Amino acid sequence: MTEQQKLTFTALQQRLDSLMLRDRQRFSRRLHGVKKVKNPDAQQAIFQEMAKEIDQAAGKVLLREAARPEITYPDNLPVSQKKQDILDAIRDHQVVIVAGETGSGKTTQLPKICMELGRGIKGLIGHTQPRRLAARTVANRIAEELKTEPGGCIGYKVRFSDHVSDNTMVKLMTDGILLAEIQQDRLLMQYDTIIIDEAHERSPEYRFSARLFERVAAAAS
Repeated sequence: MTEQQKLTFTALQQRLDSLMLRDRQRFSRRLHGVKKVKNPDAQQAIFQEMAKEIDQAAGKVLLREAARPEITYPDNLPVSQKKQDILDAIRDHQVVIVAGETGSGKTTQLPKICMELGRGIKGLIGHTQPRRLAARTVANRIAEELKTEPGGCIGYKVRFSDHVSDNTMVKLMTDGILLAEIQQDRLLMQYDTIIIDEAHERSPEYRFSARLFERVAAAAS
């Protein structure tokens, strides 16, 4: 192996930006561990093996990008008419509050606006609903609008029913599901976006999870 072919910690670390958030975190931890290996040949062998794994992980992102469906919006919904303003706000700010009348399209169109921004590729778009029926119904509706099957690009997870696949970009769920996940994943690394719907009618468990969201946002800033 020539000097030019040798891999460095910095070179591999720079490639992590192209990965899904969970993979990025996992490889970053491994890289810092390998950095402590004293034997140069042993360290280089691990770097070479990791490079192959990083390439495979990057391939998953490319497949997800290619699988993103064409995104369209119903012209008659107020949220559709304000799409560009909402898109700009989400792109430019870490936390955005969207208020509108019932039936304005917030629930079904906001996930699609996030997808148009490129969200849902390197992490899921988490979309919470206060009730199980609402989570299933909204997932089915968005999937129908995007001309995909529920459980594919648009999935949902409620108690005793998990319809999320490796191809899922938007994940509908109840507050309780997200609260259970945050106990194991404090920084919610499987998500790049969280949408909290119907925030005015939330349960005590949502209020607890909202405090945890504040910590996640602070850690990510």
